[in-house]
Amino acid sequence: MLVLMGPFRWKLVRGKCFTLLLYLPGTDVNVLILDHAYPADELMPLTCRGRVRGLEPSRGDVDDPLFLGMLWRVLKDVRLDNDVVVSVFETNIRVLGGLLGGHSMAVMLKDAGHYMQWYQDELLHMAKDLGLRLLPAFNTSSGLPYPRVNLKHGVRGPESRTGTETDTCTACAGTIILEFAALSRFTGDPVFEVHARRALNFLWEKRQRNSNLVGTTINIHSGEWVRRDSGVGAGIDSYYEYLLKAYILLGDDLFLQRFNIHYASIMKYISQPPLLLDVHIHKPLLPARTWMDSLLAFFPGLQVLKGDIRPAIETHEMLYQVTKKHNFLPEAFTTDFRVHWAQHPLRPEFAESTYFLYKATKDPYYLEVGRTVLDNLNRFARVPCGFAAMKDVRTGSHEDRMDSFFLAEMFKYLFLLFAEEDDLPFNVEDYIFTTEAHLLPLSLSTTPRAPSPPANSTSEEELDDSNFDWTCPNTRLLFPDPAFPRNLRDPIRSAVDKSCPRPAIHREPGMGRPPLRAQDFMANNPDHLELLRRMGVSLIHLKDGRVQLVQHATQAVSAVAAEDGMRFMQEMMELSSQQQKEQLPPRAVQIISHPFFGRVVLTAGPAQFGIDLSKSITGVSPYSGCAELSNAAFVQGRIALLQRGQCMFAEKARHIMKAGAIGGIVIDDNEGSSSDTAPLFQMAGDGRNTDDVTLPLLFLFYKEGNILLEALKEYREVEVLLSDKARDRGEIHWTEQEGLPFHLSSFSSPSQWWTVTVTFLCSLSFLFLHPLDEQPPYSKVNLSLASCWRAVSIALFPLSIILCVVEQLSAG
Repeated sequence: MLVLMGPFRWKLVRGKCFTLLLYLPGTDVNVLILDHAYPADELMPLTCRGRVRGLEPSRGDVDDPLFLGMLWRVLKDVRLDNDVVVSVFETNIRVLGGLLGGHSMAVMLKDAGHYMQWYQDELLHMAKDLGLRLLPAFNTSSGLPYPRVNLKHGVRGPESRTGTETDTCTACAGTIILEFAALSRFTGDPVFEVHARRALNFLWEKRQRNSNLVGTTINIHSGEWVRRDSGVGAGIDSYYEYLLKAYILLGDDLFLQRFNIHYASIMKYISQPPLLLDVHIHKPLLPARTWMDSLLAFFPGLQVLKGDIRPAIETHEMLYQVTKKHNFLPEAFTTDFRVHWAQHPLRPEFAESTYFLYKATKDPYYLEVGRTVLDNLNRFARVPCGFAAMKDVRTGSHEDRMDSFFLAEMFKYLFLLFAEEDDLPFNVEDYIFTTEAHLLPLSLSTTPRAPSPPANSTSEEELDDSNFDWTCPNTRLLFPDPAFPRNLRDPIRSAVDKSCPRPAIHREPGMGRPPLRAQDFMANNPDHLELLRRMGVSLIHLKDGRVQLVQHATQAVSAVAAEDGMRFMQEMMELSSQQQKEQLPPRAVQIISHPFFGRVVLTAGPAQFGIDLSKSITGVSPYSGCAELSNAAFVQGRIALLQRGQCMFAEKARHIMKAGAIGGIVIDDNEGSSSDTAPLFQMAGDGRNTDDVTLPLLFLFYKEGNILLEALKEYREVEVLLSDKARDRGEIHWTEQEGLPFHLSSFSSPSQWWTVTVTFLCSLSFLFLHPLDEQPPYSKVNLSLASCWRAVSIALFPLSIILCVVEQLSAG
């Protein structure tokens, strides 16, 4: 097991950087595991203890043996006859793959004659034992395995606590062939390879015949697709990987033929360089989502094995720029490269693709990429007991986990990236990496194969040998210009940095100016939507109310239109960059009128213009605010309520300004949205100069907006304060007059009227009545009246003070 502990140093070897993976003084990963985790399933790096299945939250799988460097412990302590339910997929790639990879290395060292002469296939015997325990999962009518199996009781009966599942992911069923075929060929028992081939054959037959794509989740009994979205990320990724690698390992052309057919569809529908976006298998021109998950980072490496270097360089560069923006690759990120899911469990796929691209191009640039990965691991993920997963790449917070794939893959690929031939005791080119980076020897292709099960093989008319020429090409012939990879990377770097230059577009004579500029685009303009369609740009309405634009160049009506579409998308990204240049903090809408008195504060999204304001609110007609208001007289001098949609926010602001409004609140039209669950929404302009918009404009999600609407419905007159943060309730509408606070707003409650009336009478009495010896002569009537006033005032004055205090406390 290759590990990185401690600071690294560099040396120059033939002009390239080489990383020495050093250890902390007196500490290495095996010591940490033995001291803090053994014999638990994995090390928890923050608490320096082991995670035991059933006692701590886990992924639901058994980890790859972490102690292959300490083989005697594995043989002595590891037992597989356990009453535990495990993932068939994870157990296959981690545990079975780890045992077979360890066996391969042990045989290699033994055959070299220097080490492990005592080895008698002990790891292989354990691997076969595990393989037999996984076989009951394949007892289905389709041949697709159950997703889970009990290592002791199989999948049937109450003791197994499994066998009732109906669905599995495509990758879960299609990532078996390497380990099972290797097990069959190592042991001479064909049963494992037979079952793995049967599962792959079934998935191939269930592909969507028009698009030649597969879905994400499939029913293991009926073969019906449960989830029909298709991509190269989570749920499908290693299915494609194992088709190509099965050809490389086993030498069976059928796997390559199937992979090539899938790959052509991926490049036609899913790949939009540098993006890889999921689509629907039955409508592959329709995007299924507008974000990408980090698991697709393996795909550039697979493209290198395929020999399609150009899109591999482009997608890898996009991933690298996203990594540099956030220090790590977020678990998911949007098409404008913002965080969608903020976790990062130290996944190795990006390092894997970096290694393969360097092997293919020998471009030192990829050594710098690897150095960045190493630096970030040491700077941000390193903790006293190892390396901790990132809970949030935006804040740098950690999660108490260090998955086995981090040790099995990340450090292995980083070591190999910088290693020279002399640093390795064997030729790595003689092996294929499994999806978990375990090494299986290519010599297995010469081992007698298992007989194929009856299957509907690929028909001759579907085979296309023209794609075979692109497998394992000579990159010197493909890219004779050393600057070519850099020329591919530079535009992508600019796009991710949101500073993409816009060179002059060459247009054919008579074509005129580009038909639509980003700053002119209106989502509710039918003419604009038609222009987008002609340029191959799709408009997608997201659940949170946002609009997403995605371009498919193949859908454009012409090459010139596709070029216009690309320019439009670049302009839109630059426009978005300008609008998002300053991430403003959230604002507050505070209801300050009776009976709220500042106690209700609603979180609002900001606009990039405006001031604080306190005023009564009212609705507008039309509610969207996208046309001249019909109730302008009623809106004048008030804060206008508007519904989101149908036009740009700046257009709404201009319409209510024209009607005399002094502020605006836009309420989301997406029912159920809330600031509790949705990220902060910041309203931007329309790409034009918005200096003419001088009123404040804030955004409320549906839940918060409904609170305001209900208040307006019940109390008719509602006064609110629009500001950067809620004001202290003691500062709202209070002043001091002779030591006593008073409301300045209009009074509406009986207690307020009573307080003021009594206080007024008391004040009046004291002004009217002075000590009798200081007053001018009064008539008896006047003296009698004065005495009565004085008596009443003396009685009511303490009560007035009490009522004032109570009123102030209830308001504050």
